[in-house]
Amino acid sequence: MSGRTDSVTGPAEAEEAERTEPVIRHEEDAEFYDEARRARWLATGTGALLTLAGAAAALLRLTGPAPALVPAAYATGAAVCAAAALLGARGRTRRALWLLIAGTMIMALGDQFD
Repeated sequence: MSGRTDSVTGPAEAEEAERTEPVIRHEEDAEFYDEARRARWLATGTGALLTLAGAAAALLRLTGPAPALVPAAYATGAAVCAAAALLGARGRTRRALWLLIAGTMIMALGDQFD
């Protein structure tokens, strides 16, 4: 006697356990793929939004009396966020997150020069 609580006692119960186990794995796999899909969409959407915001800020600062370093920093941050959006779309969400953080920090640094 093994003492395990998940052991089965008869052949009918063994067949039942074999039938239900793949369903649970399939549900876990589906949950994992749904989470991964959401992470890809989130990284892509956030990267695109920050890219547009950085490009718009660079254009606005370019037309104003700000030093040339300010629009360059915004444009560089927007480019980094665009790369993050591309990586996020390809499934590299962890790297995309770090690039989003770096791009936002570059844009914030450009704002400090103003």
